Amino acid sequence: MTMSNRLRLSTILPAIALILVSCGGTTSGGTASSVSAATFGSKEPSFKPMCTPAAGKQFKVALIIAQGGLGDQSYNDLAYSGFQRAKTDFSVVGRVIQSADIVSQGQAIVQQAGQANFDLVIDLEFSTYDAVKAAAPSFPNTQWMTPNFTSLAANDTGYLFNEQDGSYLAGALAAQVTQDSKVPGITPSKVIGVIGGVKAVGIDKFLVGYAQGARDIDPSVKVLVNYSNGFGDPAKGKQLADAMFSQGANVVYQVAGGTGTGVIQAAQSANKYAIGVDSDQDAIAPGHVLTSMIKRTDFAVYDSINRLACGKLKGGETINLGLKEGAVGLSQMKFTRNAIPSKYLDKVADLQQKIIDGKIKVWNTITQGTPSWFTS
Repeated sequence: MTMSNRLRLSTILPAIALILVSCGGTTSGGTASSVSAATFGSKEPSFKPMCTPAAGKQFKVALIIAQGGLGDQSYNDLAYSGFQRAKTDFSVVGRVIQSADIVSQGQAIVQQAGQANFDLVIDLEFSTYDAVKAAAPSFPNTQWMTPNFTSLAANDTGYLFNEQDGSYLAGALAAQVTQDSKVPGITPSKVIGVIGGVKAVGIDKFLVGYAQGARDIDPSVKVLVNYSNGFGDPAKGKQLADAMFSQGANVVYQVAGGTGTGVIQAAQSANKYAIGVDSDQDAIAPGHVLTSMIKRTDFAVYDSINRLACGKLKGGETINLGLKEGAVGLSQMKFTRNAIPSKYLDKVADLQQKIIDGKIKVWNTITQGTPSWFTS
């Protein structure tokens, strides 16, 4: 999508003009990438229709894209793939809403999406929490879906992911690998890193889980923490990751959307390792993405449309998704698995089962705040 075609709310447009007519919308950087999301040690979520939808019934569904835009090879692209998948299974007229500045324009976008009489509006953006909470009750005939929050209204369905659990496993793996010179590219060091897109509890949920997983492997492992203050700046991601590698980190986890592609680039240049996020990013730099912490936004998007089409999306409820459901977890590690000692992978698998069984409780910044031992 060229800049001239992107949404610009600085000019006053009719509500319907905000809606991109095709679901093939992209950022100016290219098309939305094809992403995969299979996790090791977990079952695959069910992408199957819950019913046989009534013939002739068509549903209007909007997908509001978050910061970083389509083409981020991460959060947005994976959610978009679930949107496309639902369109093949259900009679859906899909519309993508994308803004060059979703943070400042989010309130207007949410309001105008409500006015456009969609059956369902799926909002991927973190910063529009208050906007959806305020707008949803004014549009009771529209269902809303918020994939990072509890239900915000009687006609909103929240989807909460246990990102902290998958991040814990990533930290546990990183803490083992960073100390082993037998792993290609590793200069033994008790230092790893993590870069968040912004300083917020929803992002710190990942970061704290990662740090806890590393601490539980070895309390003396140092976790470097920084924030890129944005989700669409690969150059900034590379700069921050380069600094961490120069401080002795062998592995850096990116929780920064499109900015994180710069972290992966830095890992490849330094012959070190990045950890991807949201989608399976292992193939971006084969052999230099240790693993990816996958968050199945594709399933949440598909599931909400599935429920809508089958009359089961009622609003007022929150759906929780975690390791047990296969909704978060580490990637299959197609390009690195054979380079990592099996005992490390076995340890991660054991920790995963202990989390599922309730024997390990991973800190949740949403409900518990920030732990005293976490320094950012």
